[in-house]
Amino acid sequence: MRLTRTRAPDRLGDNETVREEQQRTVVILGSTGSIGTQAIDIVQRNPHRFRVVGLAAGGGRADLLAKQAAELDVDRVAVADPGRAAELSRSLAEHGSRATVLAGPGGIAELAGSACDVVLNGITGALGLESTLAALRAGRTLALANKESLIIGGPLVRAVARPGQIVPVDSEHFAIAQCFPHLPQGELTSLAQGLLHARRDEVRRLVVTASGGPFRGRGRDELASVTPADALDHPTWSMGPVITVNSATLVNKGLEVIEANLLFDVPFDRIDVVVHPQSIVHSMVEYVDGSTIAKASPPSMMIPIAYGLGSPDRVPDAAPGMDWTRAQNWTFEPLDHEAFPAVRLACEVGEAGGTAPAVYNAANEEAVGAFLRGNLAFPAIMDTVSQVVSEHQRTERPGGSPGSSGELSLDDVYAADDWARSRARELLARQA
Repeated sequence: MRLTRTRAPDRLGDNETVREEQQRTVVILGSTGSIGTQAIDIVQRNPHRFRVVGLAAGGGRADLLAKQAAELDVDRVAVADPGRAAELSRSLAEHGSRATVLAGPGGIAELAGSACDVVLNGITGALGLESTLAALRAGRTLALANKESLIIGGPLVRAVARPGQIVPVDSEHFAIAQCFPHLPQGELTSLAQGLLHARRDEVRRLVVTASGGPFRGRGRDELASVTPADALDHPTWSMGPVITVNSATLVNKGLEVIEANLLFDVPFDRIDVVVHPQSIVHSMVEYVDGSTIAKASPPSMMIPIAYGLGSPDRVPDAAPGMDWTRAQNWTFEPLDHEAFPAVRLACEVGEAGGTAPAVYNAANEEAVGAFLRGNLAFPAIMDTVSQVVSEHQRTERPGGSPGSSGELSLDDVYAADDWARSRARELLARQA
């Protein structure tokens, strides 16, 4: 870290004080996606606080990746698709960048373990697991937006992560972390200590909020005719295609429930999902005395991304706050588990542990791909996932993967992922 002297407003008034801030070096994985581009925006607005030293992406937008590398003057760039490495090298040269190119999943993992202060993992899907493990093993702070890596490799991740090393970037888990018990730290900012001081055994339950997606209120029969365009028309959030469809099926919320269990060590029967279409309250923690603490902000990923980069300090003006002068209504509704069975199934695979979450995730990614290509009806996404999960639970685990009582290895996870994708493609081929 590099120390810089900056002038900032005093916390208790308008006087200005000079303080020393440490400039953090950052590696951004998934830099051309939604999370990555927003992170770069935060960095560019706060050059005294952050400096990007490495970027990685899948390779589908090689020219954008090269442009980012040149603008940020990074040392190294990684691309997941080795076939795009030559194109990326040419593009880097055209943009005047001399960054070293790393290729393949191993190259991204190497970048994740390189010298830096923070690794933001915004890669989509199971590809992010190896990079998550590399960053943690190297002792980096991991700003985790790639929920899949924690979900499919939960025991592996928990075995190497130090307490507090992972900063959740998902808006829901960021919200829970803000409301979860922690000891007072830092200087007092007023006569009354405003930091939450509670014991973990005083937590009754976690409440994860869901927007409900574009099909909120529809029954299963009404979902048979929806199109990919319908599913991608999210009423609140702007995200990539896979995560947007996952929001429509509520698979994304199921994955977030598993993630909440792993991050906060709260059992599944004490994690609830409630539909909140305004997406203002991002999640809540209920305490044994009947109190519920909620974290509210406009629906923007800028705030959790900025906190992931700067934790435990906040980044001023990361995003606009709430306009409390305007009348507004917040509503909360129960989740329709019959029309949207993804959350209930996610709890089952989370309880099963082992490689079951990897199977759930892999089968879903294959089914979503088929739906986006127009080869699968929307309700059949979860039908396919349910069948693959059921077969996995009834038979010997692929790849010799252990159950919850055994040691899980990276090979076990990848073997289960491969088996689930293969089996899902077999089932999907019959429906095409």
